[in-house]
Formats: sequence, structure tokens, C-alpha cells
Amino acid sequence: MMARLTNHLIVISFDCLSALDFPLLQTLPHFRTIIEKGSYVEKVETIYPSVTYPCHTTIVTGNNPNRHGIINNTLLQPGRSSPDWNWFRNLIKGTTLYDEAKKANLTTAALLWPVTGRANIDYNLPEIFPNRPWQNQIMVSLRSGSPRFQWDLNQRFGHLRNGLNQPELDDFVLESTVHTIKTKKPNLLLVHFTDLDTKRHVFGFSANEAIAAIHRHNDRLGRILSALKESGIYENSTIVALGDHSALDENKALSLNVLFQKEKLITTNAKGKINNWKAYCKSCDGSAYIYLKDNNDFETSLKVKILLDSLMADPEAGIEKILTAEEAALMGADGSCTFMVEAKKGYYFLEDFQGEYVKRITREDVLADHKYTLACHGYSPEKSDYSTIFMAAGKGIRQKTIVPFARLIDEGPTLARLLGLDLGNTDGKIIEELLTL
Repeated sequence: MMARLTNHLIVISFDCLSALDFPLLQTLPHFRTIIEKGSYVEKVETIYPSVTYPCHTTIVTGNNPNRHGIINNTLLQPGRSSPDWNWFRNLIKGTTLYDEAKKANLTTAALLWPVTGRANIDYNLPEIFPNRPWQNQIMVSLRSGSPRFQWDLNQRFGHLRNGLNQPELDDFVLESTVHTIKTKKPNLLLVHFTDLDTKRHVFGFSANEAIAAIHRHNDRLGRILSALKESGIYENSTIVALGDHSALDENKALSLNVLFQKEKLITTNAKGKINNWKAYCKSCDGSAYIYLKDNNDFETSLKVKILLDSLMADPEAGIEKILTAEEAALMGADGSCTFMVEAKKGYYFLEDFQGEYVKRITREDVLADHKYTLACHGYSPEKSDYSTIFMAAGKGIRQKTIVPFARLIDEGPTLARLLGLDLGNTDGKIIEELLTL
């Protein structure tokens, strides 16, 4: 077994934190503490598609989506207005950072970390929400995580929550994190904050509301640092603050399924519900998978290709690139799609099959329906100004080292190395420049 570089690894994911935020982070005291006492990667290349659940699974596996199996946030459920999400650990192929930590008899904790439902984590409050009329938040959470631990957190801090609304949800997660550090002193703690991501979706990338969320994140980071000191483990801890993807402003939504329905590739019943489909556009926001019900249906495949080519030729149609299944797989995405499409900057994909192909999004649309946004992610990591960030300080981390570039797939092996663990043969590699090896 490799030597352990730290006793307590605290991984804090600030969802949608961008490399473009770095100048602001340098002015905020608690982020500045991490930057000055530790090291950071200037630009971290995210994965494809760059959406939250695949990204967070990559962070704990070191693999691309087509290797770890979480190829999108939500499942392919054509016609469902609210598809189920990839909530559960058993959907991940291969091992994870928390699995290996558990095998090494380390204490593990996770707070709203994606794809940890029913995971073997000692203290687990998984990210999951009720998606059926007969479900409620408390029960779906309790069933999917550590019941006694969650019940205690809800009794203590549940009053802070306001459904899934932000910043209240992150305020609840913060108090739960501080309490977990003080009472459990875990060797591995994974925490996921979504305040910034939510505000960017609703108001735009550089909106005042997004900037305010970064300031709140600075305060949250400060509270976590204080909790580590108060619990007496600060000197033996490593604090990692990272983002999973960036975001790009957009104001036009593309609904390929509208065109598929016109071509009779999607059919509906008298109530307007999908009753059959030959081709379906599965959104990843800035990109989308095109799936065929029958992968051997060459007639439908040709029909879809002709349609996509015609859209590519139209500068107003919003399509930047069409990838084959093989090209998508080479990018790390789901090779079982038939095509993958990338939106131009300013555009993103919906799964609507009624209405218009291109819809211009207004502030009123966003406030009326959460499927509409003014900034999103999911785009190709090749897009410009689209990197995320990784910074770390504490045991096992070199001081004042700046690494110009790394990839999201490199984070898993690096985090594992800090705890003396090995994730096996991963797509990513250890960022050795950051570590006191």
C-alpha cells in the first residue's frame, strides 16, 4: 500500500466554478488562504458532456463518462417531463474514491455528492429529490443514504431548507458539513454546493446574483476551515476546492424532437403524449445525444443525418458540430448514441417535441419554468473560456505551485494518492506537481 499523504481529505465541489472566476477568488479571504498556502491548477479541462452528474462521477473515478457509465444527468425516458436522474451508486461502473477509502478502513462522509444513493459511505446524505407525486424529500433521502445520520441533520438544521431553493439548500449543507467535521472527523469528506450553478442558470454567467453566490461560497469555505481548526484536525487535513464545469450564456433553446415529430420519427397519442419513437434527442444542455430506438434502423439513421446536415448548413439553426457515435466515444461520451450534436455559443438543447424548433428565451420564461435558463453547460471542453478550477492546501500539497493545465479525469487519481489509495487503470493520471511525493 502507498504511503498516505494526509489523514483527512476534505473535497469541496463548488458547482459551476470557472477558471474565469479566479481573479475574483484571489480577492476573497478564504479562497486566498487556499491559494497562498497551497497550490492550484489554472485551467482544468472538463469532460464531455460537461454536466454535473457525469462530472462528479469523473472526479471520484478518474474516468470519462463512457468508462464510468454516468453519461448524462438524467435517464433516457422519452416523453417524461421530469426524467429520473442517475442518483444511485450501482449505476457507476468500476470503483470510486469512497469505495477504496472504505476498503482501507477509512471513515467516509458525503453531503449532497451526486450519484451516491445507496453507496457504501459511513455518513451519507445523498443528492436525490422526490420525482413521483407519492414521494417526499425526507423519505427518498432516508432510504438512499444513512438514515440515523440524516435524521439527526434534519432535526438540527432542516429548518434552514426551503425545498431545493438556493441559497437555503447550501446553508443546510454547510451546517451539516460543519457538524459532520466536528462530530465524525472523517478521513474522506465529499461536499457539493450548488448555489452558484443555480444562480448562473437563472440569471446568467456574470450576473450580480452569481457574483453574490461566489461571495457566499467564500464564507462557506471559511466556516469549513474554522470547523477543521475547532475539531483539532486542521494540521492533519487537506482542503480541496474545485469546480466541475464552467457555463456559457445562452438565450436560444433548440428542440430537435419537434423536427423529429414532423418527420414522424416521434408519434403521439390523442393526449399529446409520446406513444412511440424511432429517433430521440436527449439533451445534455449545451450538447445532445441522438438515440435510435433500433440501432440497425438505417433508414431512420439516414433521415436524421440528412436533417442534421441541413441544420448545419443554416447559420441560424444553432448547430456547431455533428459527431458520429465513434467520435462521441473518442471524446469520452456515450458511444451507444447514433449521433451527438454540439450547440453554438448562445444556444442549448431541450427535449420538447411540441412548439417551435428555436425558442428565444426571456427572463420571464426562466422565472416561469426551470427548464429555461440564461446560462448552461454540457458543452464540449473544446469551447473557449470554458475551463474549471482546482486548488488545494494542507498536508501532502506543495506550497505556491501553479500548474497551468490539467483535466477533470486527473483529479480522481490525485485525490486517491493523497489518501494512499489507488483507483486502478484510469483515464486520468496523478497531478504529481501538486503533491509532496
